[in-house]
Amino acid sequence: MVPQVLESRTRDRVLQAIGERGPVTATALADDLGLTVPAVRRHLENLTEAGLIDERESAASPGRGRGRPARSFVLSEGGHQALESDYDHLATEALRFLSREGGDDAVRRFAESRVGAVEKRYAAELASAGPDTAERVDVLVAALTRDGFAASARPVGRTGPSADAAPTGLSGIQLCQGHCPVQHAAREFPQFCDAETDAFSRLLGVHVQRLATLAHGDHVCTTFVPTTEGSTR
Repeated sequence: MVPQVLESRTRDRVLQAIGERGPVTATALADDLGLTVPAVRRHLENLTEAGLIDERESAASPGRGRGRPARSFVLSEGGHQALESDYDHLATEALRFLSREGGDDAVRRFAESRVGAVEKRYAAELASAGPDTAERVDVLVAALTRDGFAASARPVGRTGPSADAAPTGLSGIQLCQGHCPVQHAAREFPQFCDAETDAFSRLLGVHVQRLATLAHGDHVCTTFVPTTEGSTR
């Protein structure tokens, strides 16, 4: 029984890591989780068979031969549901009722009120980060991750073969959220995504741009945060 419990916990760790970092390869997962690559691949096979993750082909990386591109993995729709709670479904039902009774404007005001309460709490934490955008993003990422959004950040727009693309050629930070506790509600009511994006702009002191969302079917929510030269890390 104990080995089965440990096996299940490890599988859950692999699933959570894919939610946080996907698309991610088996080798990268093994490094992050302190596991062997064969062990990770075994869990990946099980998760794929269970319909919790999807496989993709990664772009060729520098130094990699001409062989088959490395496989990477992202959460499937079922994988996102496995990390969600019944709260999301209850919230969607309540929002439908609110929309019928008060219209879309009532939903917008509710979304802004809910996000506003979270923004106030985050603002107190970011107050100690100072004016540097990159430092403020770090604090925001930590707060989002603590609240279940599986957040991460990386610089984008720099020169070099591995640089990520940034909108309009700007340099900045790509803020990612691998999980959203209210993904289904946000899919039907985009007011939540809009309110969150506006809150990020106010918290970071710059106009951010939402590039992708889980609610629209992307594998991660992505927000571009512009920075001044030298403030990205």
